[in-house]
Amino acid sequence: MRKSLLIGSLVALFSCESDRNLSTLEQPLIIGQATPIALDLQNTAVVLEDYLLEPQRLDSVTTDGPFNLQIDNSVLKISGRPKQALYNLTFWSEGVGESVLMVRTKKTMFSFLYQPNGDEKKVMIKGEFNAWNPNNTVLEKKGNSFSTYELLAPGTYQYLYVVDGNEMRDPSNPDSVSNGMGGWNSVINIAGPNPAKVPTITTESYNGSSINLTSNNPVAGIYAYWENTLIPSELIKVEGTTIQITIPANAKAVKRSKIRLWAYNKEGTSNDVLIPLDYGKVISSPDQLDRNDYEAMIMYFLMVDRFNNGNPANDKPLNIPEVHPKADYFGGDLAGITQKIQEGYFQDLGTNTIWLSPITQNPEGAFGKYPEPETSFSAYHGYWPISNVRVDYRFGTSEEFQSLVNTAHEANMNVLLDYVANHVHEQHPIYQENPGWATNLYLPDGSLNTERWDDHRLTTWFDTFMPTLDLSRMETVDPMTDSAIFWLKEYGIDGFRHDATKHIPEIFWRVLTKKIKQQVVAETGQPVFQIGETYGSHELIKSYISTGMLDAQFDFNMYDRAVSAFAGAGSLQDLSNSLRESIKYYGDHNLMGYITGNQDRPRFISYADGSLEFGEDTKYAGWNREISMQDTLAYRKLSALTAYMMSIPGIPCIYYGDEYGSVGGNDPDNRRQMQFENLDNHQLATRNRAKKMISIKKNNLALIYGDTEIVEAGTYYLVLSRKYFDNQVISVFNTGQNMIEIEVPSNGRTNFFGTLDGEMLSLPPNSFEMITYN
Repeated sequence: MRKSLLIGSLVALFSCESDRNLSTLEQPLIIGQATPIALDLQNTAVVLEDYLLEPQRLDSVTTDGPFNLQIDNSVLKISGRPKQALYNLTFWSEGVGESVLMVRTKKTMFSFLYQPNGDEKKVMIKGEFNAWNPNNTVLEKKGNSFSTYELLAPGTYQYLYVVDGNEMRDPSNPDSVSNGMGGWNSVINIAGPNPAKVPTITTESYNGSSINLTSNNPVAGIYAYWENTLIPSELIKVEGTTIQITIPANAKAVKRSKIRLWAYNKEGTSNDVLIPLDYGKVISSPDQLDRNDYEAMIMYFLMVDRFNNGNPANDKPLNIPEVHPKADYFGGDLAGITQKIQEGYFQDLGTNTIWLSPITQNPEGAFGKYPEPETSFSAYHGYWPISNVRVDYRFGTSEEFQSLVNTAHEANMNVLLDYVANHVHEQHPIYQENPGWATNLYLPDGSLNTERWDDHRLTTWFDTFMPTLDLSRMETVDPMTDSAIFWLKEYGIDGFRHDATKHIPEIFWRVLTKKIKQQVVAETGQPVFQIGETYGSHELIKSYISTGMLDAQFDFNMYDRAVSAFAGAGSLQDLSNSLRESIKYYGDHNLMGYITGNQDRPRFISYADGSLEFGEDTKYAGWNREISMQDTLAYRKLSALTAYMMSIPGIPCIYYGDEYGSVGGNDPDNRRQMQFENLDNHQLATRNRAKKMISIKKNNLALIYGDTEIVEAGTYYLVLSRKYFDNQVISVFNTGQNMIEIEVPSNGRTNFFGTLDGEMLSLPPNSFEMITYN
């Protein structure tokens, strides 16, 4: 049955010419790769501008599903209960359709019941499903018990009860897991489809006109798209578990396009397949990729002030008693970064995208307080803007920034700028002239609205001198989005890392992304990449990722589990479950950021060597202890973490200094001066391993566009396989104290610590291997 919603006149059914050209619009309705629509249980709302740059061009909307469609105030309302796993939605204009996949939710209702032992007053739950915020899940007292329910997708979830302010495991649930920090959490498992019966699609071969794939199970249906055009059934051939896709002829006229495919049967949905084309031919070599192929990005994040001093003339440290030297300016600048690009540092390491900490003008003087040692802070980090369009003179000039961007582009590297929209410093003119544009510093109950990260996440201030802007108001949204556009137009940067994403209302991201598409992408043809920072649940993180908002966010849930697994007492089985969760929420070919560390977390290696204890105040430790290397085995553990981030789907991100093993507690101890010279043998070996694994990532399409399989996982071992046609990489990790032997395909090449004997890989304790196959 084909349901339709007519906006104007009736439109023709989708058709395909005999020469296999697909009908396309000269000016597309959808700019960028359309993200699938997640169908709720009965009613789903889709903001049209998330997909359509100009909704007024829309003639009609159709679907092949059993749904009623209605447009109300630029929102498409989809009602009806989906019967199968996948459907298609098509937007029509001028008789031509552009399509979006629709995916049925897998969520089910799960009930929590707490039986009190005494006179308990308030029972809440904190867990992975609610961003570990107990205020999000308060149980209702009914009779002698407390109860609530959550809609949960299949997967494993850790949680705790919070009873009258005291954390405890669920007394009615015997299942617990280590939290990796010396404690235990209750755990539930929501059963999903039988993975042995769900189709798994694998790329097999290709020729000049078609692509061959296989499925491990029969499929009931296939949805394949060339860009945002549904590939018609006459170009899809299915025989048993073999699938053949004929490449549309008009792909030959396009430098870069992509085919995406999903399949389903009654058990569930397959993995998604992504196949890039170069003038209609399947990409067969990494040499065909460039800096606009985001799946191939390898990011390097640096703190400008702490990286390299290229121009001592702009050094302006405060040098005042109120500011500890660790919290003062070190002298790093834009000229220093350009110098390192020219010297080939990033190219030699292999990273191809530089993410810069904020470079906009920050205030002079000292602000904030830390109690022990008592100190205030300079604005060396850049996150206290008093202008959103001026380069901070302590980092350089506009000309020096333009030189940095030009030099990076000449080296085929992207430049991402850390953009701060959520808040400004109190000296910022936008606040000085419009104090009413900020949220309230005090809540209705009189309490201070600072650092209320979850219960007041859209209004909380970071500190009393940093007003949070009310970005639900267009009078505030417009100037702040225009400031972001300025950096794209004026300097030609390639995108943004967006600070404090979850503290900003969705309207800001929609307005910004629309302006970027209208004023930059449509005018220049240059794509713009946007990645956000959100600490929270998978649901919250994903809510900001769509065609009309951000391309990606950093997956901190994965990072936390990886730190626990590689540096603490965590399990690689738990890490594999995190990988499944991330793929489930963000897709098999996501652009999520996977970090080795960042400016807000203690250095991984200082957990790994025992300098820091899980659960301690790592900021206090960084101030009051001299943290140095205690156990050189930690270097190998850091390399294992890096190898893991290189092995999974998404964009790996090296935090400056992690390539050789910089140590430190939390902020500001994790922001030490970058070290280029006088590295010891362990540090040199660690950097060389990082270079080698980045090279493997860059030179194996399996790690860029490949399908992902979790082959085997246990407490102390993990085997991952990535495959793209005849290219394969198998990554094996051993965090235990014993040698392990893993059976793998023959004829592979080892690169790190493993030894291959035919089909048997031997891997020593606390080591890893990335086996490459061509």
